[in-house]
Amino acid sequence: MTPEPGSARPSAPDSTPSSDRPSPLPRFPRDFLWGVSTSAAQIEGAVDEDGRGPSAWDAFAAEAGRIKDGATPRVTTDHYHRYREDVALLKELGVGAYRFSVAWPRVVPEGRGAVNGAGLDFYDRLVDALLEAGIAPVPTLFHWDTPQPLEAAGGWLVRETAAHFAAYADAVAARLGDRVPHWITLNEPAELTLLGYGLGQHAPGRHLLFDALPAAHHQLLGHGLAVQALRARGATSIGIANSHGPTWPASNSPADTEAADFYDLLLNRLFAEPILLGRYPEGIAALLPGPVADDLKTISEPLDWYGINYYQPTRIGAPEADDSATASDFSGIRLPAGLPFAPREIEGRPRTGFGWPVVPEALTELLLTFHQRYGTALPPLMITENGCAYDGIDDPERIAFLDAHLRALRTALDAGADVRGYFVWSLLDNFEWAEGFHQRFGLVHVDYTTLRRTPKASFHWFRDVVAALGWLPT
Repeated sequence: MTPEPGSARPSAPDSTPSSDRPSPLPRFPRDFLWGVSTSAAQIEGAVDEDGRGPSAWDAFAAEAGRIKDGATPRVTTDHYHRYREDVALLKELGVGAYRFSVAWPRVVPEGRGAVNGAGLDFYDRLVDALLEAGIAPVPTLFHWDTPQPLEAAGGWLVRETAAHFAAYADAVAARLGDRVPHWITLNEPAELTLLGYGLGQHAPGRHLLFDALPAAHHQLLGHGLAVQALRARGATSIGIANSHGPTWPASNSPADTEAADFYDLLLNRLFAEPILLGRYPEGIAALLPGPVADDLKTISEPLDWYGINYYQPTRIGAPEADDSATASDFSGIRLPAGLPFAPREIEGRPRTGFGWPVVPEALTELLLTFHQRYGTALPPLMITENGCAYDGIDDPERIAFLDAHLRALRTALDAGADVRGYFVWSLLDNFEWAEGFHQRFGLVHVDYTTLRRTPKASFHWFRDVVAALGWLPT
């Protein structure tokens, strides 16, 4: 008998009083795409094998004090050698799609020039294994692992990096395009710009503050050029994975509202509007290098869908006197003094292991804001990441988080948002960037000493959700 959506398959009759049992999840469209996500730098390992070149994250992790406990991405979960085991887990999970990333330095070790056939061979094997398991491969072409030779030459601050990225995208599509149904160009250019180039918390570790804006523009230009390259290879389903979240003013005061609007511009509008509307928010274009008006024609190449990574909203206030003089920590990020906005805590909410507030209804708000803000310019949406960090193999907090966010997603669908799929971050516990191995986002627990994989309670829960909801009509 098919379980109710959101329920588990108990090994014995459930004696829980009916009034205490969670209600079944609401129905989703029959063709709704269920998946999970990972990224190459966080799970592959094998950084010196088969011709792979160094990435900006390899160089960043080699610098003392950059990563907690000196962790590096050299081995991580060793997915490069254990991918068949991981595909078997995906098959057991029952998802229809797997979002992974292709490592640019594995395919083009110098970032430009010669293509490494052995690197493409790995993704050939992975794609074939996924298709054999009945799972659609959804590769992301760039998930922050810039080849280090390009980074040393300026990385995304340099315009030529966008052209090199397009050439790399063409090489990947030439090899895999006959079997890949969906493509993602970039993952979270906002985070790379702000955390990598602006604040120095992520690779490449630069502290440019607002002088990091050229990195945003060049990533978006690279996105547009990659869309053109993929189209030329026959791709018919292309998207991007941008991080977004609602921005709430700390109060109704004009100062707090103005600060929140500015933060919303930096995190949301700066990365959505060039793609969706073909223009930057007012005042931004003048701060960017190159022929911006012509570049925007490329950046706004039509997409088949638009991916949103959602984790949390942000409450923002105007800086107070002490904010302008003292650096502060917020959600694990060190913020310098003197910014024109100041994050404020969202109180009265449960927290993930990362300390992030759990606010599922903000996902509904975000999706409806996009629906209303961009109207007919907005293609169908995909939730390309949503998840949370908690320790333990028995992880009821993660189940509650995912359950609540799926209900919030269904509410947005009922209110008119056009969302076609949902990907959990992440399949595996992994290398969580500057946090090293301290934050566990996976549905599958990884012992980092033995590399043994153990499905968590949330894995079994999500398996049953997919089994129950995957066949139901609208």
